[in-house]
Amino acid sequence: MPNQFTRNESLDALRATVEEGRAIIGAGAGTGISAKFAERGGIDLLIIYNSGRYRMGGRGSLAGLLPYGDANEIVVEMGHEVLPVVEETPVLAGVNGTDPFRQMDVFVADLKRRGFSGVQNFPTVGLIDEDSQFRRNLEETGMGYDKEVEMIREASEQEMLTCPYVFDTEQAREMAEAGADVVVAHMGLTTSGDIGAETSLDLDTAAERVQAIHDAAKDVDDEVMVICHGGPIAWPDDAAYVLDNTEGVVGFFGASSIERLPTEEAIENQAREFKEIEL
Repeated sequence: MPNQFTRNESLDALRATVEEGRAIIGAGAGTGISAKFAERGGIDLLIIYNSGRYRMGGRGSLAGLLPYGDANEIVVEMGHEVLPVVEETPVLAGVNGTDPFRQMDVFVADLKRRGFSGVQNFPTVGLIDEDSQFRRNLEETGMGYDKEVEMIREASEQEMLTCPYVFDTEQAREMAEAGADVVVAHMGLTTSGDIGAETSLDLDTAAERVQAIHDAAKDVDDEVMVICHGGPIAWPDDAAYVLDNTEGVVGFFGASSIERLPTEEAIENQAREFKEIEL
């Protein structure tokens, strides 16, 4: 059995990090090597979900929202690769809460049995414009964000750590009411790099939205922690800027930021150095 952490153990470690004046840093891992070296870098949480596989396959993270595979089955498969190499870090599963072919209480229990310490709601319909007809139709036909809230509630009741993505203040309140431990204020698809988004908020607007999400979640549960993710918050300096320009936000979760962007640069630069060898 891989090292597994109880909800209380995970929360105690996260709160201790904040009390020491250090930011909580979560990392997405699409491969075992990403997980291994993110852990060596000292991150606090590891999250694996189907987008990690697509991202490290050279595709944009939004591939995780399209019908290229069974998202929940993929995260189970990825667990076989990641869980055995992680020694001291809670590993969370990205769960597709809208999946109509899963009995969610059974699936969450199975993830816990396999060694996952917690869950996050991904793929998430929250990335789909709520004013679009597509999003409205999803909500109307039983595949809406409310299913993701219920998945988080189920995981909380099963004493797993819950770190949901939220996109606005209403969702922040809903997730806090459902028992979320760490609310992740999602600012959209990460910019930068070869396959990153080009359309995004600016950092000041992102900071304002993160603050509003923080305040809404805290209104419901003063114990909930709030961290930021995505959009223009791509590099360490970006995360530091948002944390410096918000109050009470205690960390950052990076997926593309921690495994894709540094991989793009490192491999390209290493290849260039080798190609500079002359005969």
